[in-house]
Amino acid sequence: MNAVYKPGDGYIYFSEVSKICQLCTTLVGKMLPDGVHPSHFGIVLHLVRTGDGVTPLSLASAMNLSKATISHSIQVLEKRGFIQTRPCELDARSKQVFLTDAGRAFCDEAISAAARTFNHILSDEDRQIMTDALPGLAAIRTLLEANREPVPAGDQRVDAETLGVHMMALRGELPG
Repeated sequence: MNAVYKPGDGYIYFSEVSKICQLCTTLVGKMLPDGVHPSHFGIVLHLVRTGDGVTPLSLASAMNLSKATISHSIQVLEKRGFIQTRPCELDARSKQVFLTDAGRAFCDEAISAAARTFNHILSDEDRQIMTDALPGLAAIRTLLEANREPVPAGDQRVDAETLGVHMMALRGELPG
């Protein structure tokens, strides 16, 4: 084990990332129109970044959502006029999702509101901390994307002694 990495550091790291995500999601949610959830904005933003014509199934996979959740979100976004679904030209059994002009305008407005808010909140030092953290965060995200399944209990790849030390640290049973 790396001397710098202490038992429990992984949990603390992911706990901090999770709390940042919760706070950011809540703040962004306050900037969105009534009835539009931050996850809906995330879908629109994904379509802006990656392009139109994706299937609901590929959207569900990209957004780590169930098919039922993506189906509901697509209905909400379609009712708002932010997206359109059309039959897939290559496979009539499937649909494709396309952004509308209203969806692009909504995305631009939400990004502007977020930029104004974060510009007000963040100092130059805060922005530098974020910039410096980006490569490490991207590396961890890539690692997690490649390892989406949990390791089963008793797996021989996990050192039981190290796992026990981590568990004790998380319960506060070990010093510093």
